[in-house]
Amino acid sequence: MKTRYYITLLLLLCTNFLFAQDARFTASVSSTQVGTGEQFEVTFSVNGNGDRFTPPDFNGFQVLSGPNVSNSITSINGNTTVSNAYSYILAAVKEGTITIGTASMVVNGRRLQTSPIRMTVVKGQPVQQNNQAQNAPDNSIAEEAPADLSKSLFIRAVADQTTVYQGQQIVLTYRLYTRVGIVDSRLDKLPDLTGFWSQEVKDNQQQAQWRVETYKGQKYNVADVRQSILFAEHSGNITIDPFEMTFIARVTAPARDIMDQFFGSYKDVKYAVKSPPLVIHVKPLPENGKPAGFTGAVGNFIMSTDVDKTELKANESLTYKVKVSGSGNIKLLKDLNVNFPPDFEKYDPKITDTVTESTKGVSGSRLYTFLVIPRHQGDFKIDPLKFSYFNPSTGRYVVLPGKTFSIKVNRGTAESNVTAFSAVNKEDVKVLDKDIRYIKTGEPGLSRKGEGFYSSPWYFLLLAAGPLACVAAFIYRNRERRNNSDVVKVKSRKAGKVAARHLAIAEKLLGNRNEFYEAIFKGLYGYLSDKLNISMADLNRETISSALNNRMIDQNLVAQLLETLDICEMARYSPVTSMSEQEVLEKAKTIINRIEDEI
Repeated sequence: MKTRYYITLLLLLCTNFLFAQDARFTASVSSTQVGTGEQFEVTFSVNGNGDRFTPPDFNGFQVLSGPNVSNSITSINGNTTVSNAYSYILAAVKEGTITIGTASMVVNGRRLQTSPIRMTVVKGQPVQQNNQAQNAPDNSIAEEAPADLSKSLFIRAVADQTTVYQGQQIVLTYRLYTRVGIVDSRLDKLPDLTGFWSQEVKDNQQQAQWRVETYKGQKYNVADVRQSILFAEHSGNITIDPFEMTFIARVTAPARDIMDQFFGSYKDVKYAVKSPPLVIHVKPLPENGKPAGFTGAVGNFIMSTDVDKTELKANESLTYKVKVSGSGNIKLLKDLNVNFPPDFEKYDPKITDTVTESTKGVSGSRLYTFLVIPRHQGDFKIDPLKFSYFNPSTGRYVVLPGKTFSIKVNRGTAESNVTAFSAVNKEDVKVLDKDIRYIKTGEPGLSRKGEGFYSSPWYFLLLAAGPLACVAAFIYRNRERRNNSDVVKVKSRKAGKVAARHLAIAEKLLGNRNEFYEAIFKGLYGYLSDKLNISMADLNRETISSALNNRMIDQNLVAQLLETLDICEMARYSPVTSMSEQEVLEKAKTIINRIEDEI
């Protein structure tokens, strides 16, 4: 039992490690070159759930809005992906190259950081630093340092309705109330919204729209910091967790001297805010009057059906469309069950959503496009589709009937179809070539045993070729190892190729006397060092002559070699007139070739 426990614990730790490795925290901007006063958006995205998000300082930029938080959940083939994004609307206040620093966040126990973003700011419009327009709070409401800051700065979770049916949409707003100045803000934690399918409202999220409201007899500057549309997934009482932020609040402080009394004294206070939990009472959908085939649509909808043609040939395609429009849980609608004739081959529908999320909820349409192929000739009928939904406003179910379509299928062309006959009514039946393969008739094309390739001499020869090739490769490898094991022999064997490279360099230097003779001299000395296994430091006329004589090299050839070396040596200090550079080059090549032949 202990062994099984440790194995399970190890697997869980490995899984968490893999998840942490896959986490990515990135930063992006809508444009890397902007003008002063021009608004742009910077977004910090993480492909998972994280907390303790810390934005950069945004030095050189004015923060117009943010953080605007959005999240999404995607499920494909059972794999669920969660992503969150924190965006800010900024405006550059000065020209030049300005860098947006790194943001950080803790994901799966690891603190991740984004890469810095370099921005180019050119001359544009002047920036209004102290704008008292609609997107700024009313400073007249600001008060002196309160004894209890929670009564002057707080967040409320406000739902347009707290008692709903299962699947009914709820507009949830996190509303910020303040009577003090706000210098900076940071999002700490988003609620999990467990028990709801959620969709963030992105309308009017680029800038916080401040307004003045009276709450419990006090006037506050109010802004909606986040709005989401929720759909309850089950009935019962569901609690929405707190929305957590940290603010830097600027409040008045007691005056310390006469200057503070005249101009005023302020201090910045760091203050964490949590919205109170909000309970949503979710009622189950009534069983009384629930129509057959109801799939969970809740809202207010209309439906239309259409076909692209009412007459076609067998094995041609027919498009059947169903469009559901209205407001409600459109994105949660399930597949429709359309009763096509048995002779129609049906494919899974293509689903196209045209949906808008706003402060009034989710509205739009979903289009189902079915592709069907009739296989037989005849007259057919597509029965009307019945789409049912629950209307929470009336508390009743509604059934929407579609149209009935009569489809005439004519006989297909012989070129594109294969003809068979029904044993029941002898009518022509059209089938695609991929559906049915007919039995071949005529000569089967059989052969006797032993006449095919698998028992021929070529077959056995190819079988033996593989092992023989392996043996040959093994022998070749061992021979190369033996040849390369003696370093001296390898250098001697490759000396001619090394010398040829030096002489090729010398040939390119014809006309440049000093460098030409230097290359010839190095080429000959390097060749002799490798060929005779004598270090360059020990080479001189005596050692070269003695080593070549010991190898039985012709005396005339040795004399020519020494003469060529003397010419190269003297050319460094005085002009050589007895022999041209081309003649020296050819003579060096001849000497090396003759030594290669004799050794």
